[in-house]
Amino acid sequence: MSADRRRMLDQFCPMHVEIDPQGNIRHAGPTLARVWPEDPRGRHFLELIEVQRPQGVTDTPGLFAMAGVKLHMAFRRAHRTGLKGLLVPMPEGAVINLSFGISVIEAVRDYALTAADFAATDLAVEMLYLVEAKSAAMEASRRLNQRLQGAKIAAEEQAVTDMLTGLRNRRAMEGALERLCAGDMPFSVMHIDLDYFKQVNDSAGHAAGDHVLRHVGQVLREATRQGDLAVRVGGDEFALLLPGLTEPRKITDVARRIIARLEEPISWDSISLHISASIGTAISPGRGGPDSARLLHTADLALYAAKRAGRGRHVLHRALTVLPAS
Repeated sequence: MSADRRRMLDQFCPMHVEIDPQGNIRHAGPTLARVWPEDPRGRHFLELIEVQRPQGVTDTPGLFAMAGVKLHMAFRRAHRTGLKGLLVPMPEGAVINLSFGISVIEAVRDYALTAADFAATDLAVEMLYLVEAKSAAMEASRRLNQRLQGAKIAAEEQAVTDMLTGLRNRRAMEGALERLCAGDMPFSVMHIDLDYFKQVNDSAGHAAGDHVLRHVGQVLREATRQGDLAVRVGGDEFALLLPGLTEPRKITDVARRIIARLEEPISWDSISLHISASIGTAISPGRGGPDSARLLHTADLALYAAKRAGRGRHVLHRALTVLPAS
C-alpha cells in the first residue's frame, strides 16, 4: 500500500490494521499504535488479537474467510478490551478496521485516549462527550445531594438543639421522654432551676447571663454519662434524663455534685458571678409508670419543694425528703 493511501487510512480509520497474505501486520493506525505497548509490525494479527465470534477463527485462512463479516474480538493483553472489526481483502493482503464499540468508555479510561485518537466522524467521539456530560451532571447531582443531606441533618440537629448552650432543647426532651416512658428501662427525670440568676442579669447584664447559661450547659455535660440527656428547657430551667439511674443515693450524689459545681464563682469581665440551683427529681419504673406529662409534673413538684426549702437543695419526690446540697 502506498504511503499516501496509508496516510489517508490513518486519518479516516485511525484504528485500522494492514496485514499481508500471511496475516502479519504491516502497518497499524495511530490509535492502535498508542494502545499496543510495542511496535506490532511483523507480528501475526491473531497473536495480538483474539477473534471471539464467529468461533473457530484461529489461523490465517480462517481469518481471511471472514471477509465482510462483523467480527467480535478482544486484545490478548492485560486489558482484554472488547473490539469490533471488519476485514476487507486487498490484492496484497487485507485491511481490518477496528473499533471499541460499547467498550469505548473502558478503552478511554485504560489507554488514556482523547477525541484526537478517533476519526472526526466517529460517533464514539459524540458518545464520549455525552458520557463526560453525564458524568459531570451526576457528580454535580451527587455533590448537591450531599449538600442537601448535610443541610437536612444540620436543620434537624438545629431543631432539637439549644443554640446558646449546645444542650438539647425541650422538643428533643419531649421525644426522648416519650420513648423512655414506652420502654422497659427505669429512669429518672431531674428538673433544675437556677437560683439567683435574675440578680446576675440585673446587676451584670444579659451578656453575663448568657455566659452563665453556657457555663451551666458545660457543667451538666460533664455531670452526665453517655446515654444521658442534658436539656435546656427554657430560660434558666434545665433538665436531665437519666436512663437506668433510679437508686436514690446515686441520684442524690449527682444532684449534689451539680449544685456544688454551680455554686463555684463564675468569672466574667473581671468580676465573679454567683448562682446556685434547686433540683427536683422524679423516678419512673419505665413501661407501666406515669406518662411523660405526669412525670414532669412530679419533678416540678419536687423542684418547688426544693425552692421552698431554701434553694440550693435537691428533693427526690419518691423519698418525700428535702436533701441539702452538702
